[in-house]
Amino acid sequence: MADTNRDFVPALGKAGNIERYDAVLALMTREKRWRGELVKLVAPAAGETIVDIGCGTGTLAIALKAATPTSIILGVDPDPDILDIARRKAGEADADILWFEAMGDALDQIGPLQQCDKIVSSLVLHQCPMDVKEAIVGQMWRLLKPGGGLYIADYGEQRSLLMRTLFRQVQMIDGFELTEPNARGCVPEILHDAGFRDVEEVRAIQTPTGSISLYRAER
Repeated sequence: MADTNRDFVPALGKAGNIERYDAVLALMTREKRWRGELVKLVAPAAGETIVDIGCGTGTLAIALKAATPTSIILGVDPDPDILDIARRKAGEADADILWFEAMGDALDQIGPLQQCDKIVSSLVLHQCPMDVKEAIVGQMWRLLKPGGGLYIADYGEQRSLLMRTLFRQVQMIDGFELTEPNARGCVPEILHDAGFRDVEEVRAIQTPTGSISLYRAER
C-alpha cells in the first residue's frame, strides 16, 4: 500500500459528510451529464486497463465497467472511508473492480497500475496545491503506456461572470488558493508541461457550481 499519511482535501471539503457526497454531487454539478459525456469520451474497449485516479465513491469506475464489462478497471483514492463506499457500491452493482488506497502522485510501486491503456480522473485537481496538481499529472504520464489516453473532468477556466460567481461556492469549500489556478485555466498547460500531446479541452459544461471542463490528451 502506498503512503497516505500526507494531508488531502476529502470529498465535500474538511467538514463534509461523505455519506452525502453522491447526493450533493448529483444536485450541484449536473453529474449525470458530465459523467456520461466522460464515459463516452473514454470509450472503454474490451481488455483495456483503465485507472481512475481519485476515484472517490466509485461512480465513474462502475460506469466504465458497465459500459464494457470485459475492461479492467482499477480505482485509486487516498481516503479509506470513501473507498469503503466505493467497494459497497461496486458490490451492489456486481462490478468487479480493484481498489487501491494511495495518493494520486505516489503510484509508481503499485504493479497493476503500470503501463495502463487509459487514465481517468474527475474533480481531483482543483482540490490540490499547484505542485501536487503537477505531481499527479506527472504520475499519470508515467503510468500510461506510450499512446495511452488521459481523460479528465474537472473545474476548468471560468469564462463568464456567472460561472465565476457560482464557482465561489466550490472555492469556499475546497479553498481559494487550491482552486484559483483551475478557475484561471491551468489544466491544459500542466498537461503540456508533463509531456502530454494532443491536449484538448473537449467541452465545458455549465453547472450550478461553475463550469466543468472535459479534457483529453495522449502520452
